[in-house]
Amino acid sequence: MAAPDAAIRLRVLVAEDDADVRLAVVDSLRAAGHDVVAVRDGGAALEAAAATAFDLLITDVRIPKIDGLMLFRRVKEAAPGTDVILMTSFGSVADAVAALKAGARDYLTKPFDVDELIVRVAALAERRGLQRDLEAARAQLAGATETAILGESPGIRRLLDIIATVADSDAPVLVTGESGTGKELVARRIHTLSSRRSGPFVAVNCAAFPETLLEAELFGHERGAFTGAVKKRDGRFRAASGGTLLLDEAAEIPLPAQAKLLRVLQEGVVEPLGSNTAVRVDVRIVSATHRDLKRRIAEGLFREDLYYRLNAVNLHVPPLRERGGDLTLLASAFLQRFTPAGKAVPDVSLDAWRALSVYPFPGNVRELAHAIQHAVLLSHGGTIEREHLPADIAHVAAVTSAQGQPEVRPLAAVVKQAEREAILHALAVARGKRIRAAELLGISRKNLWEKLHAHGIVDSDVDDGRE
Repeated sequence: MAAPDAAIRLRVLVAEDDADVRLAVVDSLRAAGHDVVAVRDGGAALEAAAATAFDLLITDVRIPKIDGLMLFRRVKEAAPGTDVILMTSFGSVADAVAALKAGARDYLTKPFDVDELIVRVAALAERRGLQRDLEAARAQLAGATETAILGESPGIRRLLDIIATVADSDAPVLVTGESGTGKELVARRIHTLSSRRSGPFVAVNCAAFPETLLEAELFGHERGAFTGAVKKRDGRFRAASGGTLLLDEAAEIPLPAQAKLLRVLQEGVVEPLGSNTAVRVDVRIVSATHRDLKRRIAEGLFREDLYYRLNAVNLHVPPLRERGGDLTLLASAFLQRFTPAGKAVPDVSLDAWRALSVYPFPGNVRELAHAIQHAVLLSHGGTIEREHLPADIAHVAAVTSAQGQPEVRPLAAVVKQAEREAILHALAVARGKRIRAAELLGISRKNLWEKLHAHGIVDSDVDDGRE
């Protein structure tokens, strides 16, 4: 699956009694593609929230009839899924911070740049888009079988349609695609949907055996047929009789073995090494390779007649980078697979999802599986953060962020920075008078002194004239 959709349309309720602020917020949200309802007071906001389910409430803390904090609590009680962003003056920062601890999503201190609000709403939309995709993924995974090919992208849908069409025939199938795309899973799916499903499914990696041993592995051998042949072996063709044989890495079959394989496909019989007796077999052949077989033919490394025998039907498995929409579904499946039995499936931070979404995955689905397994192990059951992902993925994400994509910051850091800016602004408005600044902030002078110390604010940070 691709990255969460940052442009997802939200249903937004804005509660603000200042007409200029309300108009600016509403116009900007609508320009960003969101559906917006605007009201002047807390009572009207509560009525609107009771009549319509909103994704987001943006409310001033100080509004008539029902203040923003009470409105926040009432809306969250009735609709826990509604996110809340508070707009507050400097004197209400403490209330806003308390609301964050109670479940508000974010807050902005007036006066604020409307563009900053839009950025935060976009991040919230991205988070909700991810949540939507995860819920869809869980629903699809609930009905998945072991041979299910997970994905909703156009390339995967076409692949699944062709598999369903050809599975019940005996036509040889050539499955192509980059390493790690899941070619063996395609072969297993073909077998599962075929009339041979009750027969064996046998896979052999043709690149794993030297020439003589590959022939013995495929066709069988008699005792003493070659050095080390201490007992008779039937071979993979006979083992797969009545079912399906997958010739994985078929491009690596040596030329002499290709000639014998061609005879098997033409005549339906195998002749074990060391024997002159032909044995009839009934096998459906599925081959798989990540190589360009036509180039191998041009290089004299693969028989053209064998290519056409194996390639009655060609199925191409798209690489993960071309499967827009499938990343979250696949990652969710791997999260469930690699989470220890009895443990809760860990959450994944938005920053980690972004890292996964910008990484090109040259190793395709296999590399994604390894990345999720790595992250589950390093997170120790907690939320998976970007630093829990393999170094290559985290590094690409960091470079991308440095090149212009905003990096998600922890909420605590955002709140701390906002509080520091609020204190500095209050001191500037109060011309450095700390008693007045404390009044503006709605805190005691002692509390202000503690915060000055905590934020490292010194005399040189504020104007002259302080007490």
